[in-house]
Amino acid sequence: MPRFKWEGRVVDGRAQSGTMEAMSETIVRAQLRQQRIIPTKINKVREKKQIVIFKPKVKAKTLAIFTRQLATMIDAGLPLVQSLDILAEQEENITFKGLLNQVKEDVESGMTFAAALKKHPKTFSDLYTNMVIAGEEAGTLDVILNRLATFIEKAEALRRKVKSALMYPAIVTFVAVVVVGILMVFVIPTFEKMFREAGQQLPGLTQLVVDASRFTRTHILYVLGALVLLIFLIRYIRRTDQGKKAIDSFLLKLPVFGILLRKVAVARFTRTLSTLMTSGVPILDGLQIVAKTSGNKVIEEAVMEARENISSGENIAEPLARSKVFPPMVTRMISVGENTGALDQMLNKIADFYEDEVDTAVAGLTSMLEPLMIVFLGGIVGTIVIAMYLPIFNMANAIG
Repeated sequence: MPRFKWEGRVVDGRAQSGTMEAMSETIVRAQLRQQRIIPTKINKVREKKQIVIFKPKVKAKTLAIFTRQLATMIDAGLPLVQSLDILAEQEENITFKGLLNQVKEDVESGMTFAAALKKHPKTFSDLYTNMVIAGEEAGTLDVILNRLATFIEKAEALRRKVKSALMYPAIVTFVAVVVVGILMVFVIPTFEKMFREAGQQLPGLTQLVVDASRFTRTHILYVLGALVLLIFLIRYIRRTDQGKKAIDSFLLKLPVFGILLRKVAVARFTRTLSTLMTSGVPILDGLQIVAKTSGNKVIEEAVMEARENISSGENIAEPLARSKVFPPMVTRMISVGENTGALDQMLNKIADFYEDEVDTAVAGLTSMLEPLMIVFLGGIVGTIVIAMYLPIFNMANAIG
């Protein structure tokens, strides 16, 4: 909100001055007159704009902390605008600070909290805004915000588990590529020169490695260009519905990672739908939100198809079972939850179970991949080293 610096006099002629936040100069004059101050000068304060080259992203942890703190303040009886003002003032993330100030101004101008949040879809998802709508309509915004904070924390914990499972093989693969690249470009040419000067015929393995080194040095720019082109091609294909579906379907069918990704998808689906249903969001709206936030095109289509069947009178479990995407245990437990009228509780139990399954899968995957990746890296480097020393052994045998 704009800030104005004013100067004026009271009835007895004494001079006074100060600053005031208001939407316009007219409002400042009106408020001063109510305080029996005759304004003589009003100037708008030009606030120094902080130049930020790279705006930091709003992380899930930051959003969860904000949501939890806002729920606590509202539960304590603080007005929404005042709570947003306090949280914006103490926020260290520049991007989120500016966003909260905009939300506060929109709420001050008469907009609902959910409508103000919807103006920032990159930070506040459909799930977030729909739950806030349900909380505002039911008068339980503090309860809904607490549920949202818990949901965000659990979703972020699940994401970190998957990231940690994929981090180790990614790092080992990167190290292997760098080590092999250094050997091919800098080390092997030295041996090649030595073998050429000796005039000795190279063994088959050594000749293969030398040829690979020559190819790498000669065509390294083409290889790097092809890799960059492949990355952009995959990203382009993933932007299309059919391409994203094909890639996601392939990922779900992978021997080890596919099982992990399926468990993560089931945990995310059940946790999100349970949170929405508990908060009072209608089932059809909840399924649409869940489909959009699933992160997998195959699961998104399965959920949307189930939504269409539900709108035609079917229950949830049958169309999900027909999709063959969700394990039979999940669809049967959902069916039991529907029949007993405790679907939200059943979904929570499924989510808890599959989050534990993800923990187990990540631990097993890490323990299995560690020796495999070490053998893989050691095998590549060892093969290159043996190939380089074979001619030396042959020369030693010939001299002997």
